[in-house]
Amino acid sequence: MKYLIQFSIILLLSFIGELLSFFIPLPIPASIYGLFLMFILLCTKVLKLSHVKEASDFLIEIMPVMFIPVTVGIMDSYTTLTSILPEILIVSILGTCVVMGVSAIITQIILKRKRSKKQ
Repeated sequence: MKYLIQFSIILLLSFIGELLSFFIPLPIPASIYGLFLMFILLCTKVLKLSHVKEASDFLIEIMPVMFIPVTVGIMDSYTTLTSILPEILIVSILGTCVVMGVSAIITQIILKRKRSKKQ
C-alpha cells in the first residue's frame, strides 16, 4: 500500500505538471514543471522525502529499461540517420564535453563552499 501511495503522489505531481504546461504557454516540457514542483515541495518540507523515497528509488532502478524502445527506434531509423551521422557525432561529443566541463566546475564550486563553511 505504501508503494501505491508514493506512486500516486508522483503521478499527481506529474499530472499537475501537465496542467501547468497546458495553461502556461512556455516551451517547457510538462515533466520539468512536475520535477520543479516536486523540488519546491521537498525543499520547503511540505512533502517529505520519506513520502516518495521507495517509489522514486524503484523508478531510478528501472530507468535503463525505459531507454530500450528509444534505442530500438534509432536502430530502426539507421538508414535515415546515416546521411547526418557526422553531425550527430560532433554534436554528441561536444555536448558530452560541455556537460562534463560544467559539472566539474559546479562540483569544484560546491566543494570550495563546503570547505569554507567548515573553516
